[in-house]
Amino acid sequence: MAAAVGTKLPLIVAQTQAKPTGSLIFLHGSGSCGADMKEYVRFLSGKLFFPHIRILYPTARTRPYTLNQGEPSNVWFDRVKLAPDVPEHVDTIKETAQDILQMIEGEVKLGIPLKRIVVGGFSMGGAMALHIGYKYTKDLAGVFALSSFLNEGSQVYKELEKKPEGLPPLLMCHGGRDTVSFHEWGLNTFNNLQALGVQGRFESYNHLDHELSKKELVLLQEWLLERIPVTNGL
Repeated sequence: MAAAVGTKLPLIVAQTQAKPTGSLIFLHGSGSCGADMKEYVRFLSGKLFFPHIRILYPTARTRPYTLNQGEPSNVWFDRVKLAPDVPEHVDTIKETAQDILQMIEGEVKLGIPLKRIVVGGFSMGGAMALHIGYKYTKDLAGVFALSSFLNEGSQVYKELEKKPEGLPPLLMCHGGRDTVSFHEWGLNTFNNLQALGVQGRFESYNHLDHELSKKELVLLQEWLLERIPVTNGL
């Protein structure tokens, strides 16, 4: 276990070589933690490992969570309802964004260029990654969101309406039988982002509920190697 430079969040780091040339920040779902996300990925894929990429599994700050009757929970932001037809909780999203931006800055200080850093996540973590990659910093190597969606009228959409250039590519995956974050919500999010200039790929897994799968992680590994290829120095 190690802490990244510049972040206050509890963090698990899957270190690769002594001097990696790329970084992946993998955000967990609501109520989980970085250690659980790392173990979930390991259980399904054997391991998500690249000789040239540091994988960071941060844990969200503990904050009162409306969907948990206001009890403290590890969540990236608050929600008043698990559905896209409500306003976003802008203040908590902004607070978390500052944490993750500090984490990204820490990776840059370690010598990793922004163009070799990917941010992504599962469920709420994927939604937070969309905010990071398309509202707060647009120079990343890529963004992925697994079983995730954005609220209607999202701040992300408003930012993209300004038509920024150089947007990172996107990978979204969603289970066709998702009973928590419905497939339609994820697909609508992807279509909205695409209409606003984001280039990417959406993959459906018809028999999957609100969960990850080995097949999905194989695709993620392939996509990550396209975004952060091996260099001469690894």
